[in-house]
Amino acid sequence: MSVTRLQPPIQPFYGGRVFSGDDEADRGTFAFIGIPTGSPYDAQGVNSPAARAPDHVRAMSWEQECRWEFDHYDFDLGGSVLPSGAVPDVVDHGDVLADPRDLEGSKRFATEVVRSALRHGSLPLVIGGDDSIPPIVLRAYEDLGPVNVLHIDAHIDFREQLHGIPDGYSSPIRRIRDMPWVGRIVQVGMRGVGSARAKELHAALEAGNTIVPAAKVHDEGIGGVVELLVDDAPWFITIDVDGFDPSVTPGTGYPVPGGLTFAHGAALIRSIAERGLLAGIDVTEIYPDNDVRGLTALATLRFLVHAMGFAARGTGREDCVLPPRWATLAAGTPRTVEG
Repeated sequence: MSVTRLQPPIQPFYGGRVFSGDDEADRGTFAFIGIPTGSPYDAQGVNSPAARAPDHVRAMSWEQECRWEFDHYDFDLGGSVLPSGAVPDVVDHGDVLADPRDLEGSKRFATEVVRSALRHGSLPLVIGGDDSIPPIVLRAYEDLGPVNVLHIDAHIDFREQLHGIPDGYSSPIRRIRDMPWVGRIVQVGMRGVGSARAKELHAALEAGNTIVPAAKVHDEGIGGVVELLVDDAPWFITIDVDGFDPSVTPGTGYPVPGGLTFAHGAALIRSIAERGLLAGIDVTEIYPDNDVRGLTALATLRFLVHAMGFAARGTGREDCVLPPRWATLAAGTPRTVEG
């Protein structure tokens, strides 16, 4: 029998409320969810170096943001985090604790946590462990599709399987591509050498993915990528922090020089969120022990703040920032997470 459950946070993200299991109390504009474990390649990976990432980001939110009043001016947003100066309505669901005896059941439970947040009208803000987390999150959108995916990473993550595992951290975009409710996939930041071989690159392109290497962004600017983010469906953003240059996000297990800048990431998030098209966001592969002065957690925090602030501006609402065609979810009957 699975013992998967939610572990409440010691400090809820961004001064938010802790998930209670009560349908009305847990309706929030934003849902912060930690998913430390996905599909490890071995037993050691059940508690990977990235498993403590959710708390690392929570702590940074208190250090850098919660000490200020929320009506303070944010120059990145052109005003306070929310236009009204109100405190962002965040419900912190805590962390999904995986049962090593039932990892498949744990992954289904994690998907249900995200699905529950969506049905509460909340925009998911997910911090993962390793980069096998994104398919777990995207499965929650099955009843909402179509949804497009923006993938920021140094690697294309399109292996069919590795070590006999089809959904490990070398394969998340392959598994997402298998989902019929996922439309466009735009992949940005690729560089260096990873697990992909030429056949994986060809498979990704033949599947319809658009791949924009980091060098192309540096040579031509981020505008060409923004033009690819069309408005035919909402966009889910999945970020592996090694997509950014190590000077921006040093706390990763796979640093590769020449990555995207913070400004590139911020521009991509803004371009989606300010049009009311943000479906959710996840950030993975944060290694707290490798972080330098918390820079990776800080960059991640700022990306989430940009997501919250521009989503509120893009929809013209502060109580439900899901894409307008999904906002009616908030008025429906949410699914209750049980564990």
